Amino acid sequence: MKLFDWLTGYKPAPNGVDRQSTTALRNDLLAINRKTAPFIIRDGKPEGVDLVAEWKIVDARWYELFAQAGLQRVFKVLMKFDAANCEVRAVDQEWSVEWRAGVPALTLSTNAFRGRKWEKSFEMAFAFKDDLSYGKVYEYQFNTTEIKTPLIEAAHRTGWGWRGVAFGKL
Repeated sequence: MKLFDWLTGYKPAPNGVDRQSTTALRNDLLAINRKTAPFIIRDGKPEGVDLVAEWKIVDARWYELFAQAGLQRVFKVLMKFDAANCEVRAVDQEWSVEWRAGVPALTLSTNAFRGRKWEKSFEMAFAFKDDLSYGKVYEYQFNTTEIKTPLIEAAHRTGWGWRGVAFGKL
């Protein structure tokens, strides 16, 4: 392991593990899917990659409160299989969209990110509800390692390395 591998996101294939086919790699990554997981792994053809791991619970909606305000956050790991180098090349993407409906205007703000991301955050909001009671409106947690660690482990089980891509071609 080189000095800056932790920074670049490179995790070489483990020694002593036989490299399996791209089909076996794909199947092992898709086998991570389960109903209780906070993410889903799906086909990546629409994005031009092999697979996409997508956070599915970082979605907090405010219903009929403060003029239909809501916040939506999307986090994805795009994966492409590099058979020549026996690596899964991965890039992180994140979008955050905030909607505010007011009188008389509707505004939209958005931001996006592409590269390698480490984040652990949580949020909880309290407000007055429709029935005029005060309480928790939503709560969520977000941890990028929760989605990436099982992906890297699956790649390593099949004898493949993992390379995070920040600026280059996926």
